[in-house]
Amino acid sequence: MNEPMFRKSSYSGSGNDCVEVADVPGASVVRDTRNRDEATLLFPSAEWRAFLTAAKNDAL
Repeated sequence: MNEPMFRKSSYSGSGNDCVEVADVPGASVVRDTRNRDEATLLFPSAEWRAFLTAAKNDAL
């Protein structure tokens, strides 16, 4: 499998105190920018979309 192409939000600014996300088939992979070589979290696409929707609606 190819290495996922991680990105961080344009809202994150220039610091390394955020998370990065990469889309892979059927899921999203999340990692900490401060610990890129550490573990990642894998979320099914539907769950990641639900999280983003809740965050955008300030429901968290």
